[in-house]
Amino acid sequence: MEIIAEHGHVLLILGCIFAFFMAWGIGANDVANAMGTSVGSGALTVKQAIIIAIIFEFAGAYLAGGEVTSTIRKGILDPALINDRPDLLVFGMMAALLAAGTWLLIASMKGWPVSTTHSIVGALVGFAAVGISVDAVNWAKVGQIVASWVVSPLLAGTISFALFTSVQRLVLDTDNPFKNAKRYVPVYMFFVGFMIAMVTILKGLKNTGIKLDFGLGSKFLNGLPVAAIAGLIVAIIGGMMLSRVKEEANSSGNRFANVENLFAILMIFTAAAMAFAHGSNDVANAIGPLAAIASVIGSGGEIAGKSALPSWILVLGGIGIVVGLATYGFKVMATIGRKITELTPSRGFAAELGAATTVVFASTWGLPISTTHTLVGAVLGVGLARGIGALNLKVVGNIFMSWVITLPAGAGFAILFFFLFKGIFS
Repeated sequence: MEIIAEHGHVLLILGCIFAFFMAWGIGANDVANAMGTSVGSGALTVKQAIIIAIIFEFAGAYLAGGEVTSTIRKGILDPALINDRPDLLVFGMMAALLAAGTWLLIASMKGWPVSTTHSIVGALVGFAAVGISVDAVNWAKVGQIVASWVVSPLLAGTISFALFTSVQRLVLDTDNPFKNAKRYVPVYMFFVGFMIAMVTILKGLKNTGIKLDFGLGSKFLNGLPVAAIAGLIVAIIGGMMLSRVKEEANSSGNRFANVENLFAILMIFTAAAMAFAHGSNDVANAIGPLAAIASVIGSGGEIAGKSALPSWILVLGGIGIVVGLATYGFKVMATIGRKITELTPSRGFAAELGAATTVVFASTWGLPISTTHTLVGAVLGVGLARGIGALNLKVVGNIFMSWVITLPAGAGFAILFFFLFKGIFS
């Protein structure tokens, strides 16, 4: 208690700095991966992708970032074992943020697409198991998170495989691909708008105080008509944009060139959906530990079971993410978009929408999945739709190896920083 009373303001300032550093790493690494499909397929330029990501990443982080934050903060560690030593929790959360941020900086400099969720969870488990007690870790919750790292790429891959298969059957493999693309692309746009609206209604409105009640019972049922209207608006706007695209003779002989132009328009919407979904899920990796630090210091050393999440923490996390993408995202952005499999706008659309749908579901359930794993699974699903030969298995193997290294790296750095902070302030 004395350490919290004496150094509380300094610890909170350091926590904010480390959380911003961690959020910067998320933007430089994870968001770059999320936008990589759009850039790699040629649907968006790097500048356009960054602008879209800045807007929708921040919106997702601020409007829909609360549910996953509670899982990261309260689900992995058992605060009951350190009720009499709140300073250890503060040191540990600071160490976890700095450790994860450091690893993400190293990975981003190397161009490795790693999991920010792996990084922060490994850091939390490392400091808790070594600095406090093995019993302080909720191993059952860690097991659920580890399982999600397997389930999420499989689910995203399945959804993306199904989406691209539908594109092949309804559009690409027909006698008139351009005509059928104009017919079916607005339907896909509807689903993108519907999905963004539903996650905003189910989760985001909790942070705004707005409640929807049409007398239909559950929040889900009350949200359906609003989401359907949002989906229709997106489909109508997209249809108007599509109407301006004309079928032109292509000298290259590629009969799908005009169709891909239509899907390039669609990818503007899927890129926005992916950015929103990513912001809603991965902001927790940066602000969850900071929320715990702020709660302990704000209460004078009491480790509360539940506490309100201040909006300024969500804003800090959102700003950190977009700054990271804008300043250093170019280093990692090409990895998923160009090296796993050859992407076109139609393939990139299926991968992005499949990944975004998976991340939105996970965010709604409060399950902190890895967006990197999800997106890789989605891109693999799209590649497999064209056969195993469409995949660069060497690159896939290297990506998997970087995932294996991430968790112990986060844990090792966290243990080092934890004892460093403990020595300085104790």
